[in-house]
Amino acid sequence: MPGRDMHGVKQPGNSWSDGPVFVTQCPIQPGANFTYEVIFSDEEGTLWWHAHSDWTRATIHGAIVILPKEGTTYPFSHPDGEDVIVLGSWYTGDLHKEINEDMETHADIPHSSGYLINGELGDFSNCSRGTTYRWSVDYGKTYLLRIVNAVVDDELFFAIAGHNLTVVGLDGSYIKPVEMSYIMLSPGNTADVLLTTNKPPGHYYMASRQFLTEKEATPDGYTGSAIIEYTGDYNFSSSPIFPHYLPQSRDMTAAVTFMGLMKSLANEDYPVSVPMNITTKMNVSGYYTTDFPDWPLVMYNFTKDTFDPHLAISDQGTKVKVLNYNESVEIIFQGTALLDGAAVHPMHLHGYAFYVVGMGQGNFNNETDPVTYNLVDPPKVNTFIVPRNGWLAIRFIANNPVGRSGHRACVGPEDKGDGFKRVGKVFGFGIVTLSGI
Repeated sequence: MPGRDMHGVKQPGNSWSDGPVFVTQCPIQPGANFTYEVIFSDEEGTLWWHAHSDWTRATIHGAIVILPKEGTTYPFSHPDGEDVIVLGSWYTGDLHKEINEDMETHADIPHSSGYLINGELGDFSNCSRGTTYRWSVDYGKTYLLRIVNAVVDDELFFAIAGHNLTVVGLDGSYIKPVEMSYIMLSPGNTADVLLTTNKPPGHYYMASRQFLTEKEATPDGYTGSAIIEYTGDYNFSSSPIFPHYLPQSRDMTAAVTFMGLMKSLANEDYPVSVPMNITTKMNVSGYYTTDFPDWPLVMYNFTKDTFDPHLAISDQGTKVKVLNYNESVEIIFQGTALLDGAAVHPMHLHGYAFYVVGMGQGNFNNETDPVTYNLVDPPKVNTFIVPRNGWLAIRFIANNPVGRSGHRACVGPEDKGDGFKRVGKVFGFGIVTLSGI
């Protein structure tokens, strides 16, 4: 049975309620129960929870709504209403049986057979046209949408026909408002989005579509849909209006443009504290060896399409990175083209939010790329993509003691999402922070 991950909740000093089985807790056995203690710190906005064992999170998940503290309010005008939108995956057949077979044969993982919006495939699937999720809104109001990408293995574009979306929060932290006709969320991302209902009364589709970056893969063509309906006495058109500006599946420019606009508020009420003096130390031993490498064991042209085949064979190990309490940490995630696997990779840290200080294309250059870092108002998140054939730079303070894990936020053939995986390729890794007490 799975544990439960409070995705994005830092759980200070409480890692045994963090959820990853065999990492911070044992599995919950059939017929047994486990009471989670959830400790919030500076999170505010929308996060989510999900099962954290193999692929159980595909069907066991939900939103976490964190309101402003008593006596405070939002850093934007108070919305007239709100709604939670959960983007999910739909699979046919026995998903866990298929996964186990694929893991045994080293085959490709199961892929979504459709995309859900609040549990329904929508009007573009024959089996759900009568049960499409519908949301009624009043004209001239502003609503707060709390959007969760609970899809297991795909980034998604999302849009609402005829309406712009103003993104005001990401992963439980507020950002400078960004008005767009669409958004893009990685698996595990959450967003707080303002919607102003100022269009002619009618009904409009909200829709999701796969963002695909694998070179040899074919877009699945699925579109998840739901409907917003203006209240009042008027005649509906023959069918809801579709958001035709929803980016196509391979629109890399749309995805990169959206992510590049995310910046923290960085003001007096919501300050940033980006680590400036970066240090790393490894100074204890235990069951897990403390020799997780600071740099790749073998250096090569990571983003070149052709490579020596032996580079694809990685070592398996139980290695952790040991950090002193309050240490300032910088991690560079480097995408590679190994096994034709060049794609965006969403990375997630348990127990931490981190600042995304830089991202770029090609191989990371330790001399020139840090010059481009945003150390003024970088977004503070818990999940972010490593660009296809590119790199991502994050910083955080190691102030949450005990063991944590980091891993890809979507799972692949070599990764079951539980951390502590292959060392040669960045699928999962462990972090141990020593207590400052």
